[in-house]
Amino acid sequence: MVYRILFLILFSVQFPAQQQFQTPYEKGNGNQTVTYQEMLKYYDGLDKKFKNISVQNFGQDDNGEPIKVVIFNPNKIKNTPTILINNGIHPGEPDGIDATMMLMRDLATGKISSGGLQIAAVQAYNISGMLRRGKFSRANQNGPEEYGFRGNARNFDLNRDFIKNDTENAKAFQQIFHHFKPIYFIDNHVSNGADYQYLFTYISTNKERLGKKLGDYFNRKMQPEILQNIEKKGVLSTPYVNIHGDSPDDGFPAFMDTPRYATGYTTLFNTLGTVAETHMLKPYPERVRATYEYMLASMDYVATNSTEIQQLMFSSLNELKPGSAYPIQWKLDSTQFQLLDFKGYEAAQKPSEVSGKPRLYYDRTKPFSRKVRFFDHYKSTKSITIPKYYIVPKSERKVIEHLMRNLIQMREISRDSAATVEMYRIVDYKTVKNPYEGHYLHYETTVRPETKSVTLTKGDFLISTSQPGVKYLLETLEPEAADSFFNWNFFDAILGQKEYYSDYVFEDTAAELLRTNSALRTAFELQKTADPAFAKDGDKQLEWIYRNSPYYEGTVGLYPIFRIL
Repeated sequence: MVYRILFLILFSVQFPAQQQFQTPYEKGNGNQTVTYQEMLKYYDGLDKKFKNISVQNFGQDDNGEPIKVVIFNPNKIKNTPTILINNGIHPGEPDGIDATMMLMRDLATGKISSGGLQIAAVQAYNISGMLRRGKFSRANQNGPEEYGFRGNARNFDLNRDFIKNDTENAKAFQQIFHHFKPIYFIDNHVSNGADYQYLFTYISTNKERLGKKLGDYFNRKMQPEILQNIEKKGVLSTPYVNIHGDSPDDGFPAFMDTPRYATGYTTLFNTLGTVAETHMLKPYPERVRATYEYMLASMDYVATNSTEIQQLMFSSLNELKPGSAYPIQWKLDSTQFQLLDFKGYEAAQKPSEVSGKPRLYYDRTKPFSRKVRFFDHYKSTKSITIPKYYIVPKSERKVIEHLMRNLIQMREISRDSAATVEMYRIVDYKTVKNPYEGHYLHYETTVRPETKSVTLTKGDFLISTSQPGVKYLLETLEPEAADSFFNWNFFDAILGQKEYYSDYVFEDTAAELLRTNSALRTAFELQKTADPAFAKDGDKQLEWIYRNSPYYEGTVGLYPIFRIL
């Protein structure tokens, strides 16, 4: 509360324009966040008053409301290096909404400088969630008094939708992202999980998935310098404490932001990104201030180093040439870690007043600072060879729509053509037991490559991997990648057999096949010798013959996206 009082005194004495354009949050008691209508009115006022502020609509929420982006451009010059800020993806975590309103006001009035950068901020990404205002859905969070809801109008968690694009929100975000082509991205959140002394935690885009040059730069130089600057302002920070229900004393891993998440998606286009996670148990004014200070420090760093960042983004594409290896599956490397001077609270067990059973609690009268292991290295467990081209059949309209939305360069094949291609056969996969964000997600998918001569049809699409969106192509079109289109059920129809046989009819056909096909007969006898259970099971034997005969459809499990190496 002391910080907030000092903040407002300085505003009113030194910056009368700030006092005139106080945000609803600043006018309140420090524990109240802006409503949707108040937010719209406030930004409309800035837009009318200041020439360097504008508001644009991009797509819509699932409830039909337009998604609005507020833009500060000091020079009104096109192609100005841009920071993109996303707010309210989880509207129960509104810190960024209130902090960004103050940031945009301070930029407009000249209290702070962007250093020539364009700052674009999504006012509230999950509008329908913001409108579902209440007091109880964030049971673990210390303020504000009322806030929005995590799910959108169709109950989707929008921070899982950046690849599958089930929502209009996700489609709008991709439009926003490709319009501004940001060199840095900030996604504002509030944490869940353990209790500790830190006010601010963060998820840096996974360094391995960024690539060697870009990953090292961001994690070893850029992010540490930004964090040092906010700590000078009294904002203690630590990597996102990625545990739930346990104490961090034994160490914790870096969060792997695969492409389903906001920063995982923006990484596919080499945009550096951070998920800002203020600590849920800290007072709301402190959380808003920490979010503001992180955005400000990020702005200062990017303004000073924008040329270097852009050069690294461009040069990192050279790591992704056709014929080179690209990792598509990762595993935490438990042998590598760094030791953090972690500032926590002693954790212990005590009897629960509800159940009488032992429960975890943190004793805030016993703060500590001790070495804790932070596991921040991932190792590749599966890589593919980057092809020169992908072939996407014109029949895969949903895939083509996604590729076009992401500005993937494609050439339509002008006539039927013969080609030798590599194709995948889906060998195995696992599927979650319960619905996950509207899908039964596949995982641990394995494929078998096959090389065949095929006829490409007029209207199919030839897609070169020598383009800026190469990582988007690899992460979505390679079935074994964690957030591939296959794993998100885009191709489930290929997994189903369409034709079958009647035993009493196929028995005679199978016998004829064994009499006339010596290779089939030999393989059949070898299978019986190798598998005693098979040798005793007539039904399995008949099924084996069917599956190894010309009568069995060859398209079951055949992935329809082809590769040209």
